[in-house]
Amino acid sequence: MIRIIAIAGIASLAFAAAAEARDQIRIVGSSTVFPFSAAVAEQFGRTTEFKTPVVESTGTGGGFKLFCAGIGVDYPDISNASRAIKASEIENCAAHGITDITEVKIGYDGIVVANARSAPAYDLTVAQLWLALAKEVPVNGQLVTNPFRRWSDIDPSLPDAPIEVFGPPPTSGTRDAFVELVMDAGCAAFPEIESLDGDARKAACQTMREDGAFIEAGENDNLIVQKLEANPAALGIFGFSFLDQNADKVRGNAIAGVIPSFEAIADGTYPVSRPLFFYVKNAHVDLIPGIREFVAEFMSERASGEDGYLADKGLIPLPADEHDEVLTRAMNLTPLTN
Repeated sequence: MIRIIAIAGIASLAFAAAAEARDQIRIVGSSTVFPFSAAVAEQFGRTTEFKTPVVESTGTGGGFKLFCAGIGVDYPDISNASRAIKASEIENCAAHGITDITEVKIGYDGIVVANARSAPAYDLTVAQLWLALAKEVPVNGQLVTNPFRRWSDIDPSLPDAPIEVFGPPPTSGTRDAFVELVMDAGCAAFPEIESLDGDARKAACQTMREDGAFIEAGENDNLIVQKLEANPAALGIFGFSFLDQNADKVRGNAIAGVIPSFEAIADGTYPVSRPLFFYVKNAHVDLIPGIREFVAEFMSERASGEDGYLADKGLIPLPADEHDEVLTRAMNLTPLTN
């Protein structure tokens, strides 16, 4: 038996031989991107000579941990993400020999604050959402443990209903984006926060309350929809695509007077929106069959274009010129640069 060892992360002949043991693309990551990726995988398996890729919903952070853990058939080929990869995650990948990663932006999504259709409609500001969900909030000029128990405690114009919000866990890209777009933005309105230094300000803005008003509901956004149906008093945080698929059960509430819709997210008037991505491990492209072809299907006009089948599932497509630019980079497998 000949044993060949890879040096400095370069794939060995042993790895190439082992790669033949897996002839199916493995994809992990964001629960928000999952339905889009699964739809492309199904179409890909049905219309090409390749097997249908395996798509797992692990959350964005959990996906990057798996993706960055190594090169070889035991590790995923693609990681879906509802936020851009962090510098710390790129460093983790590099520490495990993964230095060439292609970022592919697929479109946009909004983060909605939804409730059951049988419940009252809300119109919330990001500042009100922060006051409802932060662990500590300003009262009489001091940061104190959040005393607000009902929405009407924050503003009498809001419904007289208990603050009970189901949301994603810290491993979720939706949680990361919600913290950035809502919690960080909401706390900026208060002078008590402005007076804090960097670390203290970050903790005050981003730390969620732990007294039962905010409930981590896991990575399964469909579970949040089910909980809202069962509890009309509660609100839930998840991606617009899940709202779009469950419009008969739940409504998306207005943020700063703008109701989440395909058009409002596409034109930027809805304030809580974010780009969606997937990331390709370039070292696997010539070792796992079909990765190039899968990327081509995902970024084709028929899939992620303006009138593609992913728009029917709630994806907000990229503008045509941006779509063409992303397609070129994706098909060239242009790696991220620091």
